[in-house]
Amino acid sequence: MKYIFIEYPKCSTCKKAKKFLKDNNIEFETRNIITETPTEKELADWIEKSGLPINKFFNTSGLLYRSMNLKEELKNCTDKEKIKLLSSNGMLIKRPILIGKDKIILGFKIEEWDKIK
Repeated sequence: MKYIFIEYPKCSTCKKAKKFLKDNNIEFETRNIITETPTEKELADWIEKSGLPINKFFNTSGLLYRSMNLKEELKNCTDKEKIKLLSSNGMLIKRPILIGKDKIILGFKIEEWDKIK
C-alpha cells in the first residue's frame, strides 16, 4: 500500500518520520504542507477518518498558533471554523500526517508507526 506523507521539510520530527518510512521500505509519496496546504474537504475527511478530536490537528507548539492566541480563540469556534482556519495556513497543522487507505496517523509516535510495518 502506498501512503501519502504530509510534511514540512524543515521539521526535525518530519525528517525522523520520513527516515522511518524509508528504513522500513514503506512506499509513500510526499506532500509539502506549506506549498500544498490541505483543503477544507481533505481536512474534514482526515479528521473524520482519524477518529481524533479536531483540536488534535492543530500544531499547538507552533509559533503561529501561539501568536494568534488560538488556545483561547478555538474555545469559541465551531468545527467548520476550525477546519477553515487549519486550511488557511499549513503551519497551523500538526505534522507529519501519514494517510493510508483506511488509516490516518498524526504526529510521529514510534509505537503508532510501528503498526504499519
